Amino acid sequence: MNIKRITISISILTVLSGLLWMAFDDRILRVQVVSTLFTGAEQYQSFNRLHKIFPVTEMPPSRSIYQFQTTDPMTLPDSFSYLGEQVQTIEMLGRSDTAALLILQGGKITFEDYWLTGGEDQTWLSMSVAKSFISALVGIAIEQGYIADIDQAVTDYVPQLESSAYDQVAIKDILQMSSGASWNEDYGDPESDINRFGRIFALGGSMNEFAATLVREFEPGTYNRYNSTDTQVLGMLLTEATGRTVSDYMIENIWHPMGAEHKAYWLTDLQEMEMVFGGLNATARDYAKLGEMYRLGGMFNGRQIVPASWVEASIKPDAPHLIPGDNPASDWPLGYAYQWWIPEGSEGEFMAIGVYNQFIYVAPEKNLVIVKLSANSAYGTAEDPMASSEFEALEFFRAVGGELNLTAE
Repeated sequence: MNIKRITISISILTVLSGLLWMAFDDRILRVQVVSTLFTGAEQYQSFNRLHKIFPVTEMPPSRSIYQFQTTDPMTLPDSFSYLGEQVQTIEMLGRSDTAALLILQGGKITFEDYWLTGGEDQTWLSMSVAKSFISALVGIAIEQGYIADIDQAVTDYVPQLESSAYDQVAIKDILQMSSGASWNEDYGDPESDINRFGRIFALGGSMNEFAATLVREFEPGTYNRYNSTDTQVLGMLLTEATGRTVSDYMIENIWHPMGAEHKAYWLTDLQEMEMVFGGLNATARDYAKLGEMYRLGGMFNGRQIVPASWVEASIKPDAPHLIPGDNPASDWPLGYAYQWWIPEGSEGEFMAIGVYNQFIYVAPEKNLVIVKLSANSAYGTAEDPMASSEFEALEFFRAVGGELNLTAE
């Protein structure tokens, strides 16, 4: 009798355990993914399928798909110069776990290849490349009259941020990563901003509520401090000003007008707010459309999608703390404008950059757009601090431009 009761009890526990796993397996998977970031663990088997693990909203492909024409394929440079040494291109692409490399010149595909879990129809996590899409949406919302002026305080539209770091901060300062909000990225401190945010990403919670917890550290508009929460605040601005979700607004005003070829996804929190600072999942060809659109001053697929004046302002640092180079008023050597990075130099280049080496690189003077999607497992690790270098990739992109110029000659 006792053995029978024990057997029944074990059976019940087994069933209950199975039910609990079914109820929480998604969160367990999320915790597993988030806990491995910046540890050296391989990520290429995750970055192509996060929409299957995290809550998402979907953006369907356009009914009028735009497909880039192709031209004679170029040969990548064998090597390029970086920090006084020659780096082998194949070695760099492999070391940085490159999943996709797409090169456009004059709006035509001149190189396209995929490795690891990448593919022509495979979505890939944008990381902070998403920020540049959000900037474009802000410019469109201004043109459409939803937002009056970027000199307005963001709390005129988002009152829930009153009494936070963003109270009375100009929208422009937030666009330029100069909000003055504090940001603690100490991974060893369980109460640091990055770890508090990570718990929301993995376990659930509200990104909007998190934004309201930040306090002010600098006078707004005086110091360029990269802070992903600034972009999340821009997402809050868009939803409050337009009365629509970021996904819906983007589908109507960017995704479908540019002729997106594939379905895309936004990762969301449990309140269905998009993780606008880095949660876009799209294909290389559709990422390239934003780069080509900006190369053409906001014009693409036969229409002016982003206002030309907004594109021009978005890629020009207009204050001392935003200038590229050795700048004591900035925490990074690249310059910054409206959610776009501006390298030092005179060639007019600009880039959307995401951690783990995601890029949309635009060089208008060379009619060049490059998309590189990656899962650089060494990114951010102490063992190889140079693995996170965006500057190595920049020199590779410049070498590609040089190779195309030579071919043209």
